[in-house]
Amino acid sequence: GFERAFADYCDSEYAVAVNSGTSALHLALLAVGIEPGDEVITVSMTFTATVAAVLLAGAVPVMVDVDPVYWTMDVSQIEAAITDRTKAILPVHLHGLMADMSSIRHIAEKHGLAVIEDAAQAIGAEYELNSTACKVGSMGTFGCFSFFPSKNLGGIGDGGIITVQDPELASVLRLKRVHGGEKKYYHRVIGGNFRLDPIQAAVIRVKLPHLSSWHRKRRENAHYYNQLFEKAGLAPRILTPPELHNSNLNFPHIYNQYVIRAEKRDELQQYLRESDCASEVYYPIPFHLQECFSNLECDTSALKNSEEAAKTVLALPIYPELPREMQEYMVERIASFFQTH
Repeated sequence: GFERAFADYCDSEYAVAVNSGTSALHLALLAVGIEPGDEVITVSMTFTATVAAVLLAGAVPVMVDVDPVYWTMDVSQIEAAITDRTKAILPVHLHGLMADMSSIRHIAEKHGLAVIEDAAQAIGAEYELNSTACKVGSMGTFGCFSFFPSKNLGGIGDGGIITVQDPELASVLRLKRVHGGEKKYYHRVIGGNFRLDPIQAAVIRVKLPHLSSWHRKRRENAHYYNQLFEKAGLAPRILTPPELHNSNLNFPHIYNQYVIRAEKRDELQQYLRESDCASEVYYPIPFHLQECFSNLECDTSALKNSEEAAKTVLALPIYPELPREMQEYMVERIASFFQTH
């Protein structure tokens, strides 16, 4: 049914549906045997669930910075962050663009670490690995996805799924998502209620065949934005989102968000609001600066790119049905702002 169809879409052996993207991350961490005191290397420039899931599993998040161009995990910092307590690497495929999985896999294999892909914003994105186009979620130990309604593939409420290649790990996921019991009231291990509601699976299953066409429309909208910004001559005050340049891939970026970096971001966003133009900031505060994580020991001097991104990122509407007139108006308003500020 739904799990088989999703696994096939992601070029994965198995898929195990759960009740949210947060649960997907949490359950994947439990399945690799995370214990109190274990460390998981991840990033600070992400949604709270990435870091919170590590803590919920009893582990310690060790945050490395993001790359200054792509805003995904800076792979040059990973090895220095590895200790004898490190159990996994948790890269985030941000805004629809994949992290450097070739380097991450190499480091993980060298040090015997699990790789848990946070693919909540990147369903369907591709990456070239050993001259082969690989789908997001197929290159790590696990791939974790969200079906929150705002995602490219959204349900009518919360939902998530985990892709996995190993049959034993797939069995562990299935066992732990139903309180650790294969038979009602008989519990082999400690688990939780991570089940996906059938109504969500039914809705998402109907939408799945349309996903690639929606991706193509998002990419067309992104390229039109790029043309408009280039024509307006707004660089370097506005920088458009980068792609991994590879003509062999259909979807090197699926634009879950179209995120520019902007000078005077907060003033610009207020100006756009007054012009009836919607925008969003993903994310205004990196997680090493969040109040709930203030007790974490963290070298903030090594996370400057995350802090810079938090001050400059601005997401513009990119949904498949977006009219070109709205894109033109948006870029005209941004150009107008910089003419007067």
